[in-house]
Amino acid sequence: MTLELILQQLLAGLGTSLKIFGLTLLFSLPLGLLVSFGRMSKITPLRGLMKVYISILRGTPLMLQLFVVYFGPYYIFGKQITPSYRLTAVIIGFVLNYAAYFAEIFRSGIESMPQGQYEAAEVLGYTKRQTFFKIIFPQVIKRILPPITNETITLVKDTSLAFSIAVAEMFTVAKALAAAQRSMVPFAAAGIFYYVFNFVVAFAMERIEKRLSYYK
Repeated sequence: MTLELILQQLLAGLGTSLKIFGLTLLFSLPLGLLVSFGRMSKITPLRGLMKVYISILRGTPLMLQLFVVYFGPYYIFGKQITPSYRLTAVIIGFVLNYAAYFAEIFRSGIESMPQGQYEAAEVLGYTKRQTFFKIIFPQVIKRILPPITNETITLVKDTSLAFSIAVAEMFTVAKALAAAQRSMVPFAAAGIFYYVFNFVVAFAMERIEKRLSYYK
């Protein structure tokens, strides 16, 4: 197989990796924000539930969570698993896992804000909702962008874990090609793709961080 054909197949796998990456970010960031609200809630049962959720999702391997999401419907409810459910299971597993990490990042950012800002906004007549979304949240985004960037870069590499339930993302394709060709070239090409993917993500996040640094 020529290098051109290897690259074509890896690009097809890269498309799946990009889909996992994009959908995970799209859903895990807002879910993480909601979980962080629950984690800081004054309602004790809700706060306890969110703490347990975060503890379990951060304390167990992502691969194990993918197995639970994929095989759970069959073993728990007796529902037949279809091949089309594989990618859906991957997205669900990744979203639930990354939402737990993002929730703690959001919580740390929100709780780091000085109480005086809330009091000043109240004096100016802002509602709690207006205070959070117009004053607090924009500052929180600036503070949490570096750890969010780190998690995003980790997500790029974690997409390779989709192979555990037979989703043909880029690493799975590279592994199959390497076995068929008895060559390290597919692995080397996949490594380059992952590096470029991460470089683009890191560059984009750095640009966003600079745009938010208004006072520098």
